[in-house]
Amino acid sequence: MKAEVKIRGAALVLRFPGDKDMKDKPKILVVDDEERNLRLIEAMLMPLGYEIILAGSGKEALEKVRDTPPDVILLDIMMPEMDGFEVAKNLKDKEETKIIPIVMITVLKEAGDRVKALEVGADDFLTKPVERTELKARVQSLLKVKAYYDHMRSYEKNLEVDVDKRTKELQQALAELKAASIDTIYRLAEAAEYKDAGTGAHIKRMSNFAVAVARRMGLSDKTVKAILYAVPMHDIGKIGIPDQILLKPGKLDPNEWEIMKQHTIIGGRILSGSDAEFIKLAEIIASHSS
Repeated sequence: MKAEVKIRGAALVLRFPGDKDMKDKPKILVVDDEERNLRLIEAMLMPLGYEIILAGSGKEALEKVRDTPPDVILLDIMMPEMDGFEVAKNLKDKEETKIIPIVMITVLKEAGDRVKALEVGADDFLTKPVERTELKARVQSLLKVKAYYDHMRSYEKNLEVDVDKRTKELQQALAELKAASIDTIYRLAEAAEYKDAGTGAHIKRMSNFAVAVARRMGLSDKTVKAILYAVPMHDIGKIGIPDQILLKPGKLDPNEWEIMKQHTIIGGRILSGSDAEFIKLAEIIASHSS
């Protein structure tokens, strides 16, 4: 059986026919300044089917994480220039890398060193010399943790996309509802004065004038919007005025004028009892419209 040889980072990777694609394999980054330690851990993990990425320094480790984010990092503490504590803190301080589990590998046995490792974000420990069975168990356990984190991140992103989509749909529906509402108000107001020529233009003109005045007065957007919806109904009470009075071409006599003035009372009654703020405002306007 022929093997396909590929170089990935500092690691020599052997792939045999039938192997899963490398992108589907869990990636383990091993960081140590001693070549023999890197090769030892690589030899322990490669038979388990992982993709092994090697780094010989803290700086190189950060570069490898940036270029190929691993699923677990096995990180030596005692390294020159940038030790494991600094590398771990750097990774855990960044949003995009903080969920990557880090196993600190060291000969240090002092409790203070372990506390410091925990403080910078280490998830687990291994003591040199590393034992194969323990290494396997720690890596498998943390891969499950990483898989859970990845699942939750994916779920959160999908949820954000879904919420954003639903929000936009709701905003669109609300805009359409508002447009339909003001159109309905105009039409009902016109119905109340259907026999009065030019009423439609008059209703919209009055509404626009009232909104302009409200804005000039510095009223809130909420109040201006309520006025926009309420003003078209200012003469809705005329629906209850007899045609012979409403449509009389000449001047009204005193009795007819008293009947005409009843449209404010009728309009107030039609609009009374609503819980909607703009209907309450419309009731006030209709009751005081001349």
